[in-house]
Amino acid sequence: MKLPTPHTLLLSAVIGAIAVPISACARSDDGFTDEQQQHIGEIAAKYIVDHPEVLQQASQRLQQQQQDQATQQLREGALQQQDALLHDKSTPSVGPQDAKVAVVEFFDYQCIYCAHTAPELEKTMKAHPEARYVFKEFPVFGQRWPASTQAALTGLSIYKEKGAQAYLNYHNSVFGTGKNEGKLQQSDIQSIAAKSGVTSQQINANRAGAEQSLNDTMELAQKLGVMGTPTLVVMPVEGANADNVTVIPGAADSDTLSAAIQKAAD
Repeated sequence: MKLPTPHTLLLSAVIGAIAVPISACARSDDGFTDEQQQHIGEIAAKYIVDHPEVLQQASQRLQQQQQDQATQQLREGALQQQDALLHDKSTPSVGPQDAKVAVVEFFDYQCIYCAHTAPELEKTMKAHPEARYVFKEFPVFGQRWPASTQAALTGLSIYKEKGAQAYLNYHNSVFGTGKNEGKLQQSDIQSIAAKSGVTSQQINANRAGAEQSLNDTMELAQKLGVMGTPTLVVMPVEGANADNVTVIPGAADSDTLSAAIQKAAD
């Protein structure tokens, strides 16, 4: 059986996983001849063929290591960028201004995983009204689906003109359409925006400021190492450290969010 050539990182993980069987073939303090190296390679290849589960285990281990590294980078970034995360006045936020805990979400209205998280976050907001919820409009699918960017710009305009509750109603209503992955249309956005009492003229007048807000969020996401949507950061507004900040790079349910809020509050 001819094995496919593995990715370099995966190969490293595989070699680590099978180091014990190989180490029995030669002493680590001696150099290997070409013949010995070839023999070791044959043993390794045969071991993988006989134990294909090693590849899966190595792949899972590698993915977990990469996930842990990304989460650590996000946590460190959140600690360094607390002011931009929590106190940008152009960023929509809902909840007490003197809240001790903040939940920050980077999201895109066309992201299906954001759509899964939206009702869970809404449930969390009802269970924890003492926290402040910060919504970072992050339309990463904007080039592919223009409605993604338009929905974000409209949301920022509604927040500026009508405040937090009108924004939250708009936010939940857009996700409530069930239209994501390119299905959201301009007409959907306009219809929902009209219910908030914001006119198209107001939206156009606020466009420059809203675009600047999106650019600022894009720059912040790069500094934090945000790789996709949704990404959530739950942290105390004051006294944040590596032990009380929770980073969730992906969809989250209300139980996970509640636990993170409690951790930040302790």
